[in-house]
Amino acid sequence: MIDIKLIRENKELVKENIKKKFQDKKLPLVDEVEALDKEYREVKLKGDNLRALKNSRSSEIGALMREDRREEAEIVKKEIAGYGTEIEKLEVREAELDQEIKKRMMVIPNIIDSSVPIGKDDTENVEVEKFGDPVVPDYEIPYHADIMMSFQGIDKESAGRTSGNGFYYLMGDIARLHSAMISYARDFMIDQGFTYCVPPFMIRSDVVTGVMSFEEMDAMMYKIENEDLYLIGTSEHSMIGKFKDQFIKREELPLTLTSYSPCFRKEVGAHGIEERGVYRVHQFEKQEMVVLCEPEDSMNWYHKMWRFTVDFFRSLDVPVRTLECCSGDLADLKVKSCDIEAWSPRQQKYFEVGSCSTLGDAQARRLGIRTKGEKGNYYLHTLNNTVLATPRGLIALLENNYQADGSIKIPKALQPYMGGLEVIKPKQK
Repeated sequence: MIDIKLIRENKELVKENIKKKFQDKKLPLVDEVEALDKEYREVKLKGDNLRALKNSRSSEIGALMREDRREEAEIVKKEIAGYGTEIEKLEVREAELDQEIKKRMMVIPNIIDSSVPIGKDDTENVEVEKFGDPVVPDYEIPYHADIMMSFQGIDKESAGRTSGNGFYYLMGDIARLHSAMISYARDFMIDQGFTYCVPPFMIRSDVVTGVMSFEEMDAMMYKIENEDLYLIGTSEHSMIGKFKDQFIKREELPLTLTSYSPCFRKEVGAHGIEERGVYRVHQFEKQEMVVLCEPEDSMNWYHKMWRFTVDFFRSLDVPVRTLECCSGDLADLKVKSCDIEAWSPRQQKYFEVGSCSTLGDAQARRLGIRTKGEKGNYYLHTLNNTVLATPRGLIALLENNYQADGSIKIPKALQPYMGGLEVIKPKQK
């Protein structure tokens, strides 16, 4: 949510930003907010003036009574009663206007950074940099589900019976490798100085609407029936919500946190759920990083954070690239975002394994996360980034470490988490 001062002082900037995001249908909201805000301030001023007058006149009653001027005192009391009725009406209208303004402000997109490329959708995202040499071996690399099957490492048929499409059992060495990656991702971020956290896996609706747009919420979140609780789609939701309505001491900044959680997503949209594989599923596990910092430091942290993910995958012998998200591909709360994509030697192209975003003060403004400086209170900036989301990260590892004999080479960084194993071998060909 943007600062309403932007609409008061530079509404054309807000409109131009909406156009850059190809959301012209939202343009009328800016003028509507401007008009509602003008009425809101007029109503509030009138109410404040009446309250001041009421207090002033109320102080006269005692003096009139002491002077035995009871008739005059009764007249003043009637005046005050009239002020009270009018104030109540104004307060009702003030609350109505506040809600109407908030409803519109919640869907006006955040101001994107000037460096964001302009484009309609993810087809116009821009490659920034490649890390590691993408290799295509001279032997065939099977589909990832077939690799897992050769290790007796996946069972989607049973998961279909227990849970439906989009779920899976991981078994044996594949399950162990999956857990090893999560444990390594945790320790990798602890070594960067981040504080490890395991958050709640369910959050209330006021936290959900604080961390994401309504469109994202409808497409992603599972709601718990008859409860004001939602299953999280990423631990960022809980981690930012942890600081709801809090004042953070400046000396504690930046807050750098890395969190583990299972994640649950509807995955509503054109991509659909895979029948055989586990690239797009309803349930997965994730190691996340979250930063709360001073506004002037947020862009520096943004570049540090995506680099951590690059370094993590490179330590697993996985080539990656960064892809700058264009304006039309940014969620409404985001200021700037990039995807980290891993090389798929089977497909001979890159696919997304993580995403890094800075959201400015949008989440903090919605949730009331502030600090106090020399010039008063202000909102912090929030950032989030995927360290590892698996099984998607597991797919990248399997494909890039697949050997001609069907075995999987274990990168050195993972060997301590795999009991010292340097390779795992298939149970069937």
